[in-house]
Amino acid sequence: MSEGRKFEPVVSAAHLAAGAMPALSEIEYAMTVMHHSFERWMVRCMAAAGIPGLQPTAVHILHAVNHRNREKTLSELCMMFNIEDVHVVSYALKKLAALGLVTTARRGKEKTAKATEKGMEACRRYHEVREALLIESVKRLRLDEAALSEIAATMRIISGQYDQAARSATSL
Repeated sequence: MSEGRKFEPVVSAAHLAAGAMPALSEIEYAMTVMHHSFERWMVRCMAAAGIPGLQPTAVHILHAVNHRNREKTLSELCMMFNIEDVHVVSYALKKLAALGLVTTARRGKEKTAKATEKGMEACRRYHEVREALLIESVKRLRLDEAALSEIAATMRIISGQYDQAARSATSL
């Protein structure tokens, strides 16, 4: 690197970074790369845990349905993951039910799902693989866990800004 050379921000679209807030373009690119890495990880971790062939949404749904060993409604699952298309979650539940990982029922008009013993065991194995392959590796980075929690909180706050901007964009 030559003396004094300054690198441009790492972004996927320089024309967007040329606006009033280039750091947001850096965040968007980092989120995109991280999103795809995370989805690839989830699918491969679940396969290593003995359940191959699931899509990332199904892995999310299985963990959510297993969360606190409490039945979840279809609308709760959509709300948790900010998924507007109910069919995406419904399809994931059908696939998980076909594999014997969840059972579905009805509470009034609402579809519900609960993890089966097989689903809970898959989540336990996923946890074990995650601890061995991911957590041990990330711990070696000596990241500040409080700072990571702050980053997560900031990401959730920013997601609300994207949601508001999306609503505004529909009225243009």
